[in-house]
Amino acid sequence: MADPVTQRSRATVVTVMGIGQVLVWGSSYYLPAVLAKPIATQTGWPLPWIIGALSLALLVSGLISPKIGDLIERNGGRPVLTGSALLMAAGLAILAAAPNLAVFTLGWLVLGGAMGAGLYDPAFATLGRLYGQGARAVITSLTLIGGFASTVCWPLSAVLLERLGWRGACLAYAAINLLLVVPLYHFGLPREPPRPAAPRRHSAVVSGTAMSSPYGARYHVLFWLVAVTMTLSSIIAAVMSVHLLTILQQRGVTLATAVELGAVVGPCQVGARLIDLLAGQRTHPVWEGLLSAILVSFGLVLLLVHREAVLAGLVIYGGGIGLRSIVRGTLPLALFGPDGYPALVGRLAFPMLLGQAAAPSAGAILLERFGGGSVLLALLVMALATLALSAALVPFAHRGREGDAPQTAAQDEQHIAQR
Repeated sequence: MADPVTQRSRATVVTVMGIGQVLVWGSSYYLPAVLAKPIATQTGWPLPWIIGALSLALLVSGLISPKIGDLIERNGGRPVLTGSALLMAAGLAILAAAPNLAVFTLGWLVLGGAMGAGLYDPAFATLGRLYGQGARAVITSLTLIGGFASTVCWPLSAVLLERLGWRGACLAYAAINLLLVVPLYHFGLPREPPRPAAPRRHSAVVSGTAMSSPYGARYHVLFWLVAVTMTLSSIIAAVMSVHLLTILQQRGVTLATAVELGAVVGPCQVGARLIDLLAGQRTHPVWEGLLSAILVSFGLVLLLVHREAVLAGLVIYGGGIGLRSIVRGTLPLALFGPDGYPALVGRLAFPMLLGQAAAPSAGAILLERFGGGSVLLALLVMALATLALSAALVPFAHRGREGDAPQTAAQDEQHIAQR
């Protein structure tokens, strides 16, 4: 029997998943940016509740992420990603037909399940299961394509809104998922044989179970360092993506200028990912995580202290966030190894998505009560905490570069067992 990985080339897998990521992000996470206000205007539903439905979806996404990781670990990503696109189509159809806010919210709860099974973390888990320790370049390539989700789908959403109305736009996205994304995933991704559940050492780490050996304690510390670092980064990115334009306006920038400045962040993220793909593959992800934290912190400082430095701050911040998206997939792989990687990614996604769910509402409260400066200050504090935690991960990178095959925590454990 042929190796299931070789049944599809890496280029095919990356292209299929990249197109899928652009469309599923545009169908869900980026949808309210264009449709929320028109929905409120047409229906009379409160705008905060319409936007809050996305937070509920992210909450659902976080709650199911550990289970999704386990499913990918056992069965591969093909059935999970295909199912996510089907669920995405169902949720969007519910939105299109929603007669009231309660049904509209129900649609977003369904979309939350689709997001938990179909966005970056399940995609990274799929690639990790397929390619093991060699998945890093593929993950970087996927984030490079996925970085165009807002660039492609915001204009598409605007065109659909103008021609079909918001209900028609949701129905069109449902059709796109059903007729394009589902076949892409089903026929474009390799079928993988089932395998047992994640190794026990990963289960112990992510469940917080105390382990008697010092190497178990090392796993435990390492997991929570990575989890907290990624969660803080996710909160910063969520607040900035939702409230950036408002923050800039409260800092004295006009709406038109704020839109122009905000558009800089996306290309800077993609640019950072491209540089990583071309030049950073032999640098351990720990160092990239540290660089990301430095760039995000410095960018926020510029935004906070100097109005004339807003453009430079956003460029630097965008580069840092772009690197962080890559590190989100490559750092766990480098530190823990490929065994049990999908299950581990699912558990790491749990606190990240919960933080993302709460971040927009918390940011809105800070904006209303204290203004944009207070939000930037709070984000800077979190960025500096991320920087400190990223620095604490440096000793775990060992000596040398990733290309020199430094030992993972799993390899350390195997080495001790052999001794």
